[in-house]
Amino acid sequence: MSDPSVPSRRYLTMVVASLSLIVLSCVAFLVPVPYVTMRPGPAFDTLGSFDGKPMFTFGKGVKTYPTKGSLDFTTVSVTRAQSDVSLAQAFEAYFADDTAVVPRAFIYRQGESAQDAKAEGQAQLTSSKDSSRVAGLRAAGYTVPEVASIASVAAGASAKGKLRVGDDIRSVNGQATPTAKDVVAAVGKVDPGDTVTIGYTRDDEKQSVEVVTRPDAKDAKLPRIGVALRSRFDFPIDITNNVGQQVGGPSAGTMFALAIYDRLTPGALTGGSKVAGTGEITPDGTVGPIGGIRQKIAGAADEDAEIFLVPAANCAEATDGDDHGLRLVKVSTLDDAIDALTSLAKDPKAAVPRCT
Repeated sequence: MSDPSVPSRRYLTMVVASLSLIVLSCVAFLVPVPYVTMRPGPAFDTLGSFDGKPMFTFGKGVKTYPTKGSLDFTTVSVTRAQSDVSLAQAFEAYFADDTAVVPRAFIYRQGESAQDAKAEGQAQLTSSKDSSRVAGLRAAGYTVPEVASIASVAAGASAKGKLRVGDDIRSVNGQATPTAKDVVAAVGKVDPGDTVTIGYTRDDEKQSVEVVTRPDAKDAKLPRIGVALRSRFDFPIDITNNVGQQVGGPSAGTMFALAIYDRLTPGALTGGSKVAGTGEITPDGTVGPIGGIRQKIAGAADEDAEIFLVPAANCAEATDGDDHGLRLVKVSTLDDAIDALTSLAKDPKAAVPRCT
């Protein structure tokens, strides 16, 4: 007869199995998964201050105008590059309102460090500041000439030793080339192997040089001279964007440009309303899509915004959830945003393009 005070082998097996299952479950929920979370981040008023300084300062003698209301750029709080997300955290975030769980590869390159991620974000922010200055100034009626400047010269290129980094290309075969696209188009009119005359400026001195074109490495029909170009702009007035290293990326560009336009033109663009938005911007005023639109809308709502400017390409995602009571205005260009805000300032019920 067995002793009832001694657990049976079957009972012990069940206990061990149960404990093992619990341990494995705990381990599974603690093991990092290849995902990151995106949550609503803070919003910053481009008509206000940043880190104790006016977000925008203008050069001496520049005519600016008083305004009211706010033009907030919105942000997203993303899991840091050096941090991991556990399975439990991913599950929790997945079912949380206005939080997204996305593959890490969508945000960070493999092996990318926090320092690398920050440097890339800062580079994007710098480019955004330049583009928004150009777009905002042009919208306000200023002329902002663009110059095609040489960013690099390929090793072994036919232009090597003739052109160098920092040279501004002004013409190709006598044809004026005010933009990088114009340079590429002008060179593209000849056949590979033909010679082109490049007019350029170096240290404010006008010069010219003949360069033999060579076939493109990927398409032999395309002529190349072996230089990489970037756009440089001659700004008519001084504008300093004082947004610091606490934020990064290109998505504040549209709101930067609107703030510049608002300060350089009479009247309050917002009519006193609290406006938020997002969108990358190009120097010609095109508003491009961004990531984290749902989180940015939620963040704007947390700051009591009334109107949210949505890049047209983000409208479908923006309306796939709660609008938090915000009026979602669809914009494809900076002019679209200015026109919509001008109309709403005059009549809050005005018909403007909306995300539906």
